[in-house]
Amino acid sequence: MTRTEHPSGLYFLFTVEMWERFSFYGMRALLMLYMIKSLGFQTEKAGTVYGYYTGLVYMTPLIGGYLADRYFGARFCIMIGGILMALGHFAMAFPGESIFYLALGLLIIGNGFFKPNISTMVGALYEENDARRDGGFTIFYMGINLGAFFSPLVCGTLGEKYGWHYGFAAAGVGMVIGLLTFLWGQKRYLGEHGLQPCRPKNSDASQPTVSLTREEWHKLYVIFFLVGFSIFFWASFEQAGSSLTLFADRSTDRMISFLKWEFPTSYFQSVNPFLIFILAPLFSSLWIRLSLSNRNPSAPLKFAGALFLVGLGFLLMIGAAKSFQAFGKVSIWWLMGVYFLHTIGELCLSPVGLSLVTKLAPAQFASLMMGTWFLSSFAANYVGGIFAGNYDAMLPTTFFAIPLATAWGAALLLFLLTPKLKSWMHGVE
Repeated sequence: MTRTEHPSGLYFLFTVEMWERFSFYGMRALLMLYMIKSLGFQTEKAGTVYGYYTGLVYMTPLIGGYLADRYFGARFCIMIGGILMALGHFAMAFPGESIFYLALGLLIIGNGFFKPNISTMVGALYEENDARRDGGFTIFYMGINLGAFFSPLVCGTLGEKYGWHYGFAAAGVGMVIGLLTFLWGQKRYLGEHGLQPCRPKNSDASQPTVSLTREEWHKLYVIFFLVGFSIFFWASFEQAGSSLTLFADRSTDRMISFLKWEFPTSYFQSVNPFLIFILAPLFSSLWIRLSLSNRNPSAPLKFAGALFLVGLGFLLMIGAAKSFQAFGKVSIWWLMGVYFLHTIGELCLSPVGLSLVTKLAPAQFASLMMGTWFLSSFAANYVGGIFAGNYDAMLPTTFFAIPLATAWGAALLLFLLTPKLKSWMHGVE
């Protein structure tokens, strides 16, 4: 194997994650619209529920990661998570507010078992200090976004045009395909990886704690700092499924004139993953080339750049809001520009963060630290959902100025802290 080839297990996990994300993003593309248009929720209530749901699906990985590390192993937790999520998606296919909340609960718990452990499995495919690791996680990230690209087109069309519950059922089918794929290929492509919990030598489940060196503590500090700054990124970025969806639905001209057809609002959710799929190979190659020539920017610097870009996207949204106030519904190209900027920022942060956690975390805490990484998305989605609930209560220009200010403020602070954080990484990159 050359230094630029990747393990075959990467492409297997790519496929499994693609189908799981198909189910997740297909459901998410319909969620806000379903609550408002079908369940009759007010925007404030819908935003609150959206925030709780999208937040909790990123909190439970902390628990799922711990259980995998200490007791069950990553592969068993992935299977349990897949089963629970499939049940949750199919439950969404039935009408009624009570079963709606039951479905959300199954999805939240299932995601907690699935999400951190499949990411940890990717990291386990690479040796320590392998220059291919960042590129491998970027390729893995393509799988996430390939599923996320097709799911709003399939689930969105079925949900908005034929019935909400058809769209949710399609998401369930995607999860079942992902689960069956994992059961079929895990032994062939993963070998012994993830079969057993990752306990330190001479330790058992009743004595899970071990002493960490000063260097290991420094590396954990870096993870915790970057988790904190990631909150500012994701709170802004995840407006895509809430306030930006409402702007697309109410304030954007979605009519294709020569076809005399107005495309569903949920189709906008495919723009970001489409751009990821196009740009991810370029970034994967870029990180490898920069790493081999010792010019790869440090992870904190990449994160600061991501925060600047997500803020720049909301500067564009202020322009779109002003155009709508002055002239009525705006061109789709405003949102296209926002998603382009946010996508570049995402590629500088999310796959890099996944890779960094697997490099910095002590082996016995690998899945737990991956769950901690996703904890940033819990806080961000909760805050972002609550914030989105104020969309109708504020001027759009004021609304979009808030994530702009917070993202740029965080970017500046992280840029100033980068030298210290880089020293705590002890040459990992």
